[in-house]
Amino acid sequence: MVPRRETVKDRNLLISMLLNFIITIIEIIGGVLSGSLSLTSDALHNFGDGVSVASSYAAVRISRKEHTEKMTFGYRRSQILVALFNSIILVGVTIFLFKEAYQRLFSPLIINSSLMISVAFLGLIANTLCVVLLKHDSKDNLNIRSAYLHLFTDALSSLIIIIGGVFIYFFNFYWIDPILTIIIGVYILRESYEIIRKTVNILMEGAPEGIDLHDIKREIEKIDGVENLHHVHIWQTDDRNINFEGHIDVDSDLKISEACEIREKIESILHSFGITHSTIQIEYNVCKDKDIIKN
Repeated sequence: MVPRRETVKDRNLLISMLLNFIITIIEIIGGVLSGSLSLTSDALHNFGDGVSVASSYAAVRISRKEHTEKMTFGYRRSQILVALFNSIILVGVTIFLFKEAYQRLFSPLIINSSLMISVAFLGLIANTLCVVLLKHDSKDNLNIRSAYLHLFTDALSSLIIIIGGVFIYFFNFYWIDPILTIIIGVYILRESYEIIRKTVNILMEGAPEGIDLHDIKREIEKIDGVENLHHVHIWQTDDRNINFEGHIDVDSDLKISEACEIREKIESILHSFGITHSTIQIEYNVCKDKDIIKN
């Protein structure tokens, strides 16, 4: 039986995903009817975050599937591929919105500020509800926390648009709409860049941020019987699972039981660095090249 906690998590993600896609449609229609480019750009942001929540929902579901002989790591990287693809699309569309905003700065259009405020207010309510739904589970799940942070900034974007709509309504500052579009677009580019940078690093099997191989080497080589750590590889399968493999040179020809004790101590150290899976090759005067990275 699936625990109640997991069922609630699934439901909350699904509701948040549906709300984001509904708000996306409403903001696109509202943006076209009101003439507000900032509403259209926020709709893009909501669509991207809706996809992000959908990926989180899929990841939770897929992560429960058993690994197979052909997919020994499972399907963990599917969400990484989706995140990269969506971010690249967001960058392209944002550049197009910058072009439109630039033209409107010099040729402002009349905007229906009342409709703009009303639609943005609906977006604020929906995104605030999504934030409340995901807040609890975001505390102990990085995948859901990522979606939670995106939705929190969505709520802030809606609030900014409402403020802009008020200035248009009372002071006829129509130029504020393309300015808001640029502000939201800059934020989207920054977030997209971070996602692209992290996903590319994962796909290229780069070392995770915040982990220093030399710190790991120093801690492991403090263990009695360990002479050297070398030929290390460290990489991520997704945003949560970090893998490590390396050769351990010991100072004597140990029995298997003694080697296992050393391996357990090494795994404990690696776990303290956030590494979730490790493969340790214990040797006695085997490798001539004992650099930390094998060239």
